[in-house]
Amino acid sequence: MAKPVDIAEYLATHPEIRGEVGAAVLAMCSVGKMLSHKIARGALEGAMGEQVGENTDGDGQKALDIIADEMFCTALKDTAVRWYASEEREEVGEINPTGTLALATDPLDGSSNIDNNVSIGTIFSIFDAKADPNASFLRPGTEQVAAGYIIYGPQTGLMVTFGNGTLSFILDPDTSEFLLVNPAVKIAEASSEFAINASNYRHWTKPVRAYIDDALAGETGPRGKNFNMRWVASLVADTHRIMSRGGIFLYPSDHRRGYERGRLRMTYECAPIAMLVEQAGGLATDGCDRLLEQTVKTLHGRTPLVFGTPEKVNRVATYHDLPENETSALFRDRGLFRE
Repeated sequence: MAKPVDIAEYLATHPEIRGEVGAAVLAMCSVGKMLSHKIARGALEGAMGEQVGENTDGDGQKALDIIADEMFCTALKDTAVRWYASEEREEVGEINPTGTLALATDPLDGSSNIDNNVSIGTIFSIFDAKADPNASFLRPGTEQVAAGYIIYGPQTGLMVTFGNGTLSFILDPDTSEFLLVNPAVKIAEASSEFAINASNYRHWTKPVRAYIDDALAGETGPRGKNFNMRWVASLVADTHRIMSRGGIFLYPSDHRRGYERGRLRMTYECAPIAMLVEQAGGLATDGCDRLLEQTVKTLHGRTPLVFGTPEKVNRVATYHDLPENETSALFRDRGLFRE
């Protein structure tokens, strides 16, 4: 069997991918390899999961969050990235004054799982830079020129899109190369899995409750089949499962203070995930409307996020269109599903 091409070879043989964009992705991959090694060593690397502070939104920062952020920023200084925005930093930083790109990243998504040996990851998004640093990121996700994530788990993988499909690479532990394993990732159309943090049920809006109630009703309910719930509490891990075998992910807004617009950040998490998902044939919304067409007003602005198999994502939007009495009623009485 022929050896799969590595990402550098892939980029070199696809001239339609702009060289400066490919170089930025390669820089992210180089750091990803080092982080993969650190994460695999676990406690041998020290207290990587120790909380060392809080970011601008009050979320706890782990030691490895800060290490990863600094590593990516340093590696990108030798690329065409002018503006660097990180979930771990309050403001956009200029790292190459002559650069033409703007890169946003969540350097270590799911870092609460560092000490639990659960898959975590890096998410990134690339735009063409504008003269104004914030304007480079506060724009629709449709203007992204590339997006991806690196997942650190039993395998270290790269999922990336340059706007013409989604590609999957696996880090070969023997050669330390990201090798192409799937040049055209497609989200499965049929799946009986959903991902949501069910402990927040009492805080959800009625349409979200109704959707989950009907799924939990199983084969005797309006959906007519049984479902399984999966929830890792690591966006990259939950995304990777859906990219691999379909289903739906929901992180909705709810009635708690600070969750009125969801909890995930558009710039660092939701926009790049939405691009990857759509390039793989899926759909991403805020529960009602397509996410990639939306913008946030602040760098760390949040949004609800629903993504996965289009039929399932569209169904969630339909629940939001139900009249009040339909979302309040027992599942068997919902007019939407009565014949």
